[in-house]
Amino acid sequence: MFRRRLGSRVGALKEGAPVGSLELPKAAAEPERVLLRGIFEIRRESCDVVLGERALRWRSIRPELPAGGSRCDLLGKEESLELEDIFSVKLKRRCSVKHPGSGTLLGITLFICLKEQQNKLKDSTLDLINLSEDHCDIWFREFKKILEGFKGRPKALKILLNPRSHRRESVQVYYEKVEPLLKLAGIKTDVTITEYEGHALSLLDKCELRGFDGVVCVGGDGSASEAAHALLLRAQKSAGVEMDCLQTLIGPELPLGLIPAGSTNVLAHSLFGTPHVVTATMHIILGHIQSVDVCTFSSAGKLLRFGFSAMFGFGGRTLALAEKYRWMSPSQRRDFAVIKALAKLKPEDCKISFLLASCSQNEQERKAQRSPESDSGGHWQIIQGQFLNISIMAIPCLCSVAPRGFAPDTRLNNGSMALIVVRNTTRPEFVKHLKRYSSVKNQFNFPFVETYTIEEVKIHPTSNSNEYSPQEEGGNHTTVSENGFPWNVDGDLMETASEVHIRLHPRLIKLYGGSLEEMNDSKVACNCI
Repeated sequence: MFRRRLGSRVGALKEGAPVGSLELPKAAAEPERVLLRGIFEIRRESCDVVLGERALRWRSIRPELPAGGSRCDLLGKEESLELEDIFSVKLKRRCSVKHPGSGTLLGITLFICLKEQQNKLKDSTLDLINLSEDHCDIWFREFKKILEGFKGRPKALKILLNPRSHRRESVQVYYEKVEPLLKLAGIKTDVTITEYEGHALSLLDKCELRGFDGVVCVGGDGSASEAAHALLLRAQKSAGVEMDCLQTLIGPELPLGLIPAGSTNVLAHSLFGTPHVVTATMHIILGHIQSVDVCTFSSAGKLLRFGFSAMFGFGGRTLALAEKYRWMSPSQRRDFAVIKALAKLKPEDCKISFLLASCSQNEQERKAQRSPESDSGGHWQIIQGQFLNISIMAIPCLCSVAPRGFAPDTRLNNGSMALIVVRNTTRPEFVKHLKRYSSVKNQFNFPFVETYTIEEVKIHPTSNSNEYSPQEEGGNHTTVSENGFPWNVDGDLMETASEVHIRLHPRLIKLYGGSLEEMNDSKVACNCI
């Protein structure tokens, strides 16, 4: 990021000494080795520019006052740009209609990433103007060498694009906002447009991924969850892991990138702190990677799927209703389903067994070896009764309707899940609880809401009937006794009639994205461009 240093002024030039003979102050020279030094024009000011191993620094050169004038520093305040924020470099030339790309050399353009408020990143440029071909060539080759030395930055990506996400805007989002930045960064791409639900799953099971540095999904929560599920299944298959034994799982070699193009974008919002497309793209380009906790959902010892969050009860019924009205816009479908589910609000009889988390939130790693039932140790707790909603979340689940998150105390990789149970209460009280998610008030400060920090949980519905769809307009009552109770897993509908066992697997998958804590600590208002 650009930074303007208020202190550490460079002393005045000795009389008659050339600018190039200036010595850096010892305090500034000792931390990093100087690679290059020269004169460039930056924002219409001549500047003394120093390229170090970690940062580019410059000071404007002020003209010397005539004899008799007051004494002042010949160099202005220092500004700097961290090299890790540069993602491309080009030679800047004057545009020529007759000979495009071969106009008069003007200097060098650095393409950089800037931090803004609210966790947003944006791309920008910094021009270093110098008309000398030899001078610019030396600096250009040094910048290219530095960029090539950054480990972890992708050079080739497999892109999965869901054209049906949200309002079918994902194709436009990718080709107008994402692809130009990837090309600018010199990243090769192979794009596949998915044609049906489950296409990404079958594609990632069979396609050749050798030669790619990562997989990027352009779509909503369902698309992102499907891609993560597919990569995790592929990793287990490649390692020969039996799906009946979910104790020790293998993480995928390739990281997964998410470009938010859905209606809620919970996963992207939790990962980046914002559902901003350019922010997501810049994290991918710069190779920012986070290891994230993942849940396995199994029933009767068989894996159902991988996921990051789930809701049972009201959350599952609402999604099941919304799926029946896919012809509506996403916001209309969601609001309509919520209203209908509230109109037919009813609790589920459940038995919930859970294992409390035994590690602190700051612990980086924990042992994942447990017996198949994990019942040894005596840490399991059991609650049962009637519940309106049950949420299990391994990520904060931020979104526009819950800016603090559905599980605000959960982190992406703290080795625990949030279990949030809402016991039976009146409809008005339940609505008050729902409204709290969009406010700054504590949504859990109700006598009928309980929260637990857990590692593992089993949800066993004991209701005799599993009708979940309220009466339709025509008066027909719909049941799904063959399919089971509805679950909302990462925005996808999952139906199962028996007990669901949810187990956390710490840091199992790598996702492109920076730490929100680090981003919040390093926010800089950039008004220098």
